[in-house]
Amino acid sequence: MPNPTAAKVLDRKDLTGPALRTFFRIAEAWGLQEQEQMRLLGLESRSTLQSWKRGGVSTIPKDALERISYVMGIYKGLHILLPKTADQWVRKPNAAKIFGGRSALERMASGNVADLYVVRQYVDAQRG
Repeated sequence: MPNPTAAKVLDRKDLTGPALRTFFRIAEAWGLQEQEQMRLLGLESRSTLQSWKRGGVSTIPKDALERISYVMGIYKGLHILLPKTADQWVRKPNAAKIFGGRSALERMASGNVADLYVVRQYVDAQRG
């Protein structure tokens, strides 16, 4: 018999709805266009994005969940570092070496999950 006090391990199906709702709230806060949302999520198809927005998916791929996790970490870190300007920061040109004068959003929207990871590491490092 399972231990009733043991924490339930959440699987992708459990995380899909909350992850997508949170992602789309962040996308709105950052003023992301559909194409930028698709790039961050690693999607090729606009119809898939629309389906996800409507909640028409029961389980998103592991890759998409990982991407959303990085976006959430970046969002949270920025709001700790820059409470008043966090949402604007992602679009501003950045002189830090990893951005090369481009914005963090340009780096994140490359389509590569590794770039989301790099931006997340950068934000976390700024927090100390």
